[in-house]
Amino acid sequence: MTSLEPQKKSNNPMDKLKKATSKKGQNSPAKDGGKKAPLTRSQKIFRGPLFWIIVAIIAVTVFGQITNAANRYTEIKTSQALAAISQSQVESAVLVDKSQKIRLILSGGNTIKGSTKVEASYAARQEPTLVDALTANPPAKGWSVEVPKQSFLTTFFFTFGPILIIGFLFFLMMSQAQGGNRVFSFGKSRAKLQNNDVPQNTFADVAGADEAIAELEEIKDFLADPGKYALLGAKIPKGVLLYGPPGTGKTLLARAVAGEAKVPFYSISGSDFVEMFVGVGAARVRDLFGQAKTNAPAIIFIDEIDAVGRARGKSNMSGGNDERENTLNQLLVEMDGFGTDLGIIILAATNRADILDKALLRAGRFDRQIYVDMPDLNERVAIFKVHLKNVKFDNSIDVEFLARQTPGFSGADIANICNESALIAARKGKHVVDKQDFLDAVDRIIGGLEKKNKIITAEEKSTIAYHEGGHAIISWLLEHASPLVKVTIVPRGRSLGAAWYLPEERQITTTEQIFDEMCAALGGRAAEEVAFGRISTGALSDLEKVTKQAYAMVTVYGLNKKIGNRSYYDSSGESQFTKPYSEETARIIDEEVSKIIERAYQKSVELLTQHRTHLDALAKKLLDKEVIFKDDLEEILGPRQWKERNPANEIKPE
Repeated sequence: MTSLEPQKKSNNPMDKLKKATSKKGQNSPAKDGGKKAPLTRSQKIFRGPLFWIIVAIIAVTVFGQITNAANRYTEIKTSQALAAISQSQVESAVLVDKSQKIRLILSGGNTIKGSTKVEASYAARQEPTLVDALTANPPAKGWSVEVPKQSFLTTFFFTFGPILIIGFLFFLMMSQAQGGNRVFSFGKSRAKLQNNDVPQNTFADVAGADEAIAELEEIKDFLADPGKYALLGAKIPKGVLLYGPPGTGKTLLARAVAGEAKVPFYSISGSDFVEMFVGVGAARVRDLFGQAKTNAPAIIFIDEIDAVGRARGKSNMSGGNDERENTLNQLLVEMDGFGTDLGIIILAATNRADILDKALLRAGRFDRQIYVDMPDLNERVAIFKVHLKNVKFDNSIDVEFLARQTPGFSGADIANICNESALIAARKGKHVVDKQDFLDAVDRIIGGLEKKNKIITAEEKSTIAYHEGGHAIISWLLEHASPLVKVTIVPRGRSLGAAWYLPEERQITTTEQIFDEMCAALGGRAAEEVAFGRISTGALSDLEKVTKQAYAMVTVYGLNKKIGNRSYYDSSGESQFTKPYSEETARIIDEEVSKIIERAYQKSVELLTQHRTHLDALAKKLLDKEVIFKDDLEEILGPRQWKERNPANEIKPE
């Protein structure tokens, strides 16, 4: 019978103390607000399955060693075994066929080397043999020949050991790949969710991409007020592809859209979908879109989508891209599986839009494709102003001057220049960043680290001075060559000397302009021949540049009369392993390229021969000062007869 009466309170002080202690340990709130304290790293290790697996392996190993020690035989010489057999000291004997040894158990308390269990080799060539001795004087319990049986532990380890080891290594590999104990979560998406709780980028943080921002404004408006578009029957694009050169701000634009729209932003790289295990990529795609649908409206951003969106069936010679293609197929299915009314926008970025699968780019998937180009002069001015907000610089710095000094630089390059200039100023102990720090940063990024202590002989230094002087003079004399900014013979990076020019920002280039640029590039080698009557290996990068330009003139742009108005450039990349022309045409192309390069080289030689005194004077000044500027060149050659374009006239006023 169960009593429902309450228990009587004890008056024993010890009982009250035990009860209070127990109650305090069980019901007292934790210091962190009632939550259990997180496990330390050591607690996770000792409580995890890996620790107990290691303990089990150690226990089995120790048990096996103890068992083997109990059954161990002492090794003796064959002569000692013969003596024991002849003296009838052996109780029993076994010839182990596998190891070619005889195992003896001694009788009557006899021992050899302190052991009653001994073994010796019976394969030794001596007379009489151990077998003859056993036959003549058999042990008390007889002798036999048998193949030793493996113990249970040995059989177990040889049978299941490799399986256990492989499974254990697989467990470790999966744990390492998935970050700890999430072994069975490799089908989950690795997308990072950026909420409104963290600081986000806006369009105010993006400069130099006004056209792209105007296109993306519609995406922001749709996510903020989709009813306005639905009222007119308009459908916002499902996907927007941002493509262009590296460093132009494609990822920053995608984050700015999320920051402006105030919606969840899922960011993931294309390589995160592809895994060595079959089906993982497709599972991650499904999980990613499932999360986005749950938190709609939302933005899914796939960076470097070419890692998973490469065109199917191209260059798949080994058949090793099945998993990537399965992931791409699942991505295509998911992009078709939701409508614009769900409020999910797919943004993607890539540097290689030409290799993407055409199914990704069709209408209904990535409807809108936005090309983010390298910034021009006006856009570089705007980018500099954005990145200089956090830099303490001298008021005398002209932002437009900095923009003119960085033609062809991307937004990422400009951000790097601003940061590098601040580092240089801090290294020099300055309180503000001045103009020279910015120029040093440009030199550092373009040419590399300055190496004034590099060991160079006097003869090599003279060759470098004439080489760089040849570049400077040819560019000064030719109409379409880029005007000089600075020449130096101080080694930087892998180059022994360098010349900085200020190229015109052209949208199209004529044959004459390309030819003059080739002449200027070959001016260094031409100067060596004119001055010393020999040439060196210092023109490697110049020759590489000139050869590419000449082949582009003939095979890409159709600027050669003999080949004609043809272009063998394939933007789709489908004919990358085959030549789209015959062997005869290839021979003509090589001949025409050779003629163009040699004609440019001879023109450079002729100009430098005519201005040999100027070349000598410029080389001497370079050897004395190591760095010369435009003013020094004007002092030697006079003002440049070709009128330079004034970049200041191209800057739009704010």
